[in-house]
Amino acid sequence: MKKNKISKNWINKQRRDIYVRKSKIEGYRSRAAYKIEEINKKFKIFDNKFSIIDLGAAPGSWSQYVIKNYKNCRILTIDLKNIDSIDHCFHIIGDFTNDKNKAKIKEYFNKKVEVIMSDMAVNTTGNKNLDSLVTGELCLDAMKFSIDMLKPNGVFISKIFMGKSFNEIVEFSKKNFKKTNIFKPPASRKDSKESFVISKFLR
Repeated sequence: MKKNKISKNWINKQRRDIYVRKSKIEGYRSRAAYKIEEINKKFKIFDNKFSIIDLGAAPGSWSQYVIKNYKNCRILTIDLKNIDSIDHCFHIIGDFTNDKNKAKIKEYFNKKVEVIMSDMAVNTTGNKNLDSLVTGELCLDAMKFSIDMLKPNGVFISKIFMGKSFNEIVEFSKKNFKKTNIFKPPASRKDSKESFVISKFLR
């Protein structure tokens, strides 16, 4: 009974959500497209002809936004789930944290890239502290990977949650990037603890 009530509440919230309605009108696969749009408007991330890695990409709305708005970009997406094809995107089904998959990403580009963006998060367990910690570890893993893969003027974007790993992520970013910003896009739900770290220009 309790589970059914939660499901109904979630459905009602989706119906009322302006970003959900907007995504259906504009052809995006999820409301997350507006998070990356708002991040980009504030921090001027993307440009034409960029090479981009999209971590935790499913269902693909971040890559959809880039391809829709910028010409001749080349994107590699990776997720545990398959996603419907997107023009100019190459998808890997697998776990980003697996070294073999990291090697595949490096081999695909065979060069440094301009942007690495990550919307990776663990499936929620109900334990917010644990969820925050594990998602933070994913962020740190992706950030370490980005240090090796980004061009000197490159940008790393990642979802983070407030919690024990938050300060560690910020300090690691400041140590390795010249600019570090924490931003909660208006498209993030008010009751969500998610924010995004935007790390620019490698040291």
